[in-house]
Amino acid sequence: MAQRMAAHHRRPVSHTVVSAALNAVATTCRERGLQFTIIRRQVMETLIKAGQPLGAYELMGALQDSLGRRLAPPTVYRALEFLQEQHFVSRIESRNAFVPCAHPDHPHACVFFICDNCGASEEVEDRTIERAVARDAASLGFRVARRVVELQGTCATCLATGTPTASHHP
Repeated sequence: MAQRMAAHHRRPVSHTVVSAALNAVATTCRERGLQFTIIRRQVMETLIKAGQPLGAYELMGALQDSLGRRLAPPTVYRALEFLQEQHFVSRIESRNAFVPCAHPDHPHACVFFICDNCGASEEVEDRTIERAVARDAASLGFRVARRVVELQGTCATCLATGTPTASHHP
């Protein structure tokens, strides 16, 4: 059965939620003996505050606006790489965008439901899908490096408001 892992990735996020999430990441970094550098913190904070998936260049623009200075793309990409490696953020492959991971305490296969209309994404953890993928990979003698499942369609909010379906197709 699917377990809800994160809220809709497009709603405004309260200061309390942002602070709690950043403190949790900082604590996890300390426990793992890793540095939560200023730029890593700023990237994480920007993603949390965005409330929606952001591409690297959207993220860089938001960071530059808030910092009042220019950033080089490699700086942002290195921070994103670190945050992904530590399971603090997930990448939505089809959108080439990033979202905070609600449960960085354990690795899990990301299953994203992505709205073609508004761009909202919702992440769920589905152990049934994870077990099926692991079983199939084992039967093929295949070692999975990364597991991402993305389903595209229309979110409940857009369905409820009668928003016309966008014509995005994978």
